[in-house]
Amino acid sequence: MLLLHALGRPVSERAWLIAHDDAALPAPARVCFEAWCARRAAGEPLAYLTGRKAFYGLDLHIDARVLDPRDDTETLVDWALALLPQGAAADVLDLGTGSGAVALAIAHARPAARVTATDASAGALAVARANGQRLSLPVRWLQGAWGDWFAPLAAGESFALIASNPPYIAEGDPHLSALAREPRTALVGGREGLEQLRRIVAGAGAYLAPGGWLLLEHGYDQAQAVRGLLAQAGYAKVQSRRDLAGIERCSGGCHGAAPG
Repeated sequence: MLLLHALGRPVSERAWLIAHDDAALPAPARVCFEAWCARRAAGEPLAYLTGRKAFYGLDLHIDARVLDPRDDTETLVDWALALLPQGAAADVLDLGTGSGAVALAIAHARPAARVTATDASAGALAVARANGQRLSLPVRWLQGAWGDWFAPLAAGESFALIASNPPYIAEGDPHLSALAREPRTALVGGREGLEQLRRIVAGAGAYLAPGGWLLLEHGYDQAQAVRGLLAQAGYAKVQSRRDLAGIERCSGGCHGAAPG
């Protein structure tokens, strides 16, 4: 993929690369390729090097101001879309949007939905807003405050669905060393990794319509704890969804009773 990028060709042209394996590599492309390989070997995400990442069929522009979107997060989008009927003008909120991946995927798949996305980072919102403009997807972007997830929302706002992929890695987790190039504030969720998840669960009810859903991505070993937080907060139909590796990656619940 880095070699194709150095040659100015799309990553979909791997067959072209194989078919031209005897071609000489131009000097400028060689310099770029070797520099990028060194940066990748040092742990820099591929998406930061190419500036691009495919997510849910969308071509997102990515840089070091945001997390590199993971395929696992598509589990969160799958669940959200299953709860949002095609053509329904539902209000949807994405908390901690980062690159805008979740919000834009929902806006693309459910064009009738009214999508709002928040982030505490001005830099992340700049990346997300630019992705939305380039993809011509209407999302309302709001800047919040770290740890105060609902600060940018007006009193009385109500959503049919709130989704979030918040920081959920515990302080001191050995996996953090492999993520050193990505924004730490988007990764670390307190001593146990549950602090921000706990705050979202505690505050979301005030912004969910009756029968609305809260969906949360979390760590590979946090599903039971997150289901417990949701149950304690009075959510119904509490359950989890597995990612492609069979790991319980997202948990959610329904707020209050549906109308009628």
